[in-house]
Amino acid sequence: MKIFTAAQIRELDNYTIEHEPIKSIDLMERAAHALTEAIVERWDNSVPVVVFAGPGNNGGDALAVARMLSDRNYQVQTYLFNISGKLSAECAENRQRLVTKKGRPLLTEVTQEFDPPRLEAGMLVVDGLFGSGLSKPLAGGFASLVKYVNASRAEVVSIDMPSGLMTEDNSYNVRANIMRATVTLTLQHQKLSFLFAEHQQFVGELQVLDIGLSEEGIARIDAPYTLIDDDDARSLLLPRDPFAHKGTMGNALLVAGSYGMAGAAVLAAKACLRAGVGKLTVHTPRRNVAIVQSTVPEAVLHIDREETIFSEAVPTESFQAMAIGPGLGTSEQTAIAMIAQLRRAQCPVVADADALNILAAKHAWMQQLPKGIIITPHPKELERLEGQCTDSYERLSKARMLAERLQGYVVLKGHYTAICMPDGHIAFNTTGNAGMATAGSGDVLTGILLGLLARGYQQREACLLGVYLHGLAGDLAAEELGEESLIASDIINYLPKAFAALHA
Repeated sequence: MKIFTAAQIRELDNYTIEHEPIKSIDLMERAAHALTEAIVERWDNSVPVVVFAGPGNNGGDALAVARMLSDRNYQVQTYLFNISGKLSAECAENRQRLVTKKGRPLLTEVTQEFDPPRLEAGMLVVDGLFGSGLSKPLAGGFASLVKYVNASRAEVVSIDMPSGLMTEDNSYNVRANIMRATVTLTLQHQKLSFLFAEHQQFVGELQVLDIGLSEEGIARIDAPYTLIDDDDARSLLLPRDPFAHKGTMGNALLVAGSYGMAGAAVLAAKACLRAGVGKLTVHTPRRNVAIVQSTVPEAVLHIDREETIFSEAVPTESFQAMAIGPGLGTSEQTAIAMIAQLRRAQCPVVADADALNILAAKHAWMQQLPKGIIITPHPKELERLEGQCTDSYERLSKARMLAERLQGYVVLKGHYTAICMPDGHIAFNTTGNAGMATAGSGDVLTGILLGLLARGYQQREACLLGVYLHGLAGDLAAEELGEESLIASDIINYLPKAFAALHA
């Protein structure tokens, strides 16, 4: 599923109007019907409704919704803010339809001073002040109105966007001047800003409404962002040859674990094997041997000459993929061995955890990373690599630029894990849950990616499928075990069910 920018949303609306063809006012009517149905499903007509409509098309949507709710015997007070004396054509038309409606007057048009209605618990505010076209923070009377609504106990349903929230970049926004919605009814597609953790307080519960925008137009517009869904992940699965044997299912190398951190190596190794790899070799210090050998008997061990740390690069000619970093440590000797390992890699590479911490401390080494590398930082690891960020949008922008600069893949982990690709495209994962916020979860992801790469998946496909499977396994585990007690090993244990779900 594509995520469009504000400019592309306008382009898609115009494409639909031109090619369906349909008049703009009729497309607005279609959207208003979908919005009204969604509201009616949640709130019955015993709930008093206050509609706040702005002067643009978001306001036009709100006025149409007010009319349709009134037709269903809802008690509706409607306020249209026409401070500048300029309404969009569609907003003006819906104003006219409302004022000529039979029955008592439903509309108060605000042109100067505004005495707001009393908002109480048990009431519903329909927020139609500003939508996806907003390009600057709210100020003045609109900011005061938003603060007034936010301070009330009324529930709020926002049309398309919570007023004051911008579609993409909110780095310089004024958070106190953004509507806090109970429910956001967004039109046709997710918006980028909805994917950022700091905006959840404004979006509330999100519902995406299909308003029948042109499928051809959606296909033609090249969106910079996409969401990975079940169909996308299923389409990436490679068929398993019935005559396959371990020699044809990939040979993977995992460089992981320092003394005291063998668990990271174990988790990554088990996940790699559960991802279907034919053979796995784990390079680890001597003191980890007994732990890894007893907990992952399916893995082959390659033992470092040092007792407690990784100290020597391993030849990679016989491997189809390599992962390095989980529990590795950051000693100087390990750092030198790590960059030597990356420089001599002759196969696809995943770098995570301490590999990234070493690179953050020795930033000049970033230039020596192999093309096509996959790195999997969490937000703090990315900031150690690229500098501190003020918000999620800046962090995402830095991750994208890093992927372009490295000509590799940056998997920025989070609620919507973002896969930043060398061509600038970003795909967001839709699986996973808060129970996965537990130590070792990232090591499991590294193992999954390693296994898929060794099996023959290209980097792009391995990232998309691996992240989706990781989250899906976590979701399946949470369904049975609950989020509170979820641990990283549970994700590994539910990987078979995740694969089975995609194959179903």
